[in-house]
Amino acid sequence: MKNIKIVYEYDGSKFSGFQRQLNKKTVQGSIEEVIKNYFNEEVNLLSSGRTDKGVHALGQVSNFFMEKSISPDIIKGILNRALSGKIRVTDAKEADSDFHARFSAKTRTYLYIMKLKDEITPFESSYVSALDGKIIPEKLQKIMEPFIGRHNFDSFRKKDKDNKNPEREINNIRCYEEDKRLFIEIEGKSFLKTMIRIMIGSALAVYFEKRNPDYICDKLDNPDSDGEKILAPSEGLYLYKVNY
Repeated sequence: MKNIKIVYEYDGSKFSGFQRQLNKKTVQGSIEEVIKNYFNEEVNLLSSGRTDKGVHALGQVSNFFMEKSISPDIIKGILNRALSGKIRVTDAKEADSDFHARFSAKTRTYLYIMKLKDEITPFESSYVSALDGKIIPEKLQKIMEPFIGRHNFDSFRKKDKDNKNPEREINNIRCYEEDKRLFIEIEGKSFLKTMIRIMIGSALAVYFEKRNPDYICDKLDNPDSDGEKILAPSEGLYLYKVNY
């Protein structure tokens, strides 16, 4: 039995989310289907995280166990040929038997990309979120600083029966601008369902004065899973990298 670890990127606009779903094209389902069709093995893809519909990945990590002794390079080549244009495996190797893409991860970093609506080309529209107005990165950074540290994030997640513990720790948030695009990097050990998009949506609402300046602090101090949730669009979000 071999434990195969793969690192890969994918275009979330081509899938109905990451997690396997009946009669829908998903990232997990597509990879498992290729392995079954080419190697006659049913595998269960274990992954660092699940992304929503429309969310992309630059450094997703998964592992799976195979009975057959097949070179990771061959698996990588088959997956890339079969899923060309949708998923690209950048690395494949045999991992230790106790490696688990989710539970072995030390930190995860998500990247969010935005651009002024009037400057987005048709070729960017599925990969960059639109901004109605100019943003000063340093000002947005200040608004998002209360998220850093360990908090109850019940006010910043969608309900998820698989994750009952609402406490999470944010290690770092970085806002910066390059080539007329605004970038937000958020690093933490793990995240709750849709947590990143709600964090960013809330920060943008404060920035553009649609919510009061204390909105984020009030939500953190008074966790409420049934309260208002402001979601940023999915197309600007990327699972950027996972550290082990």
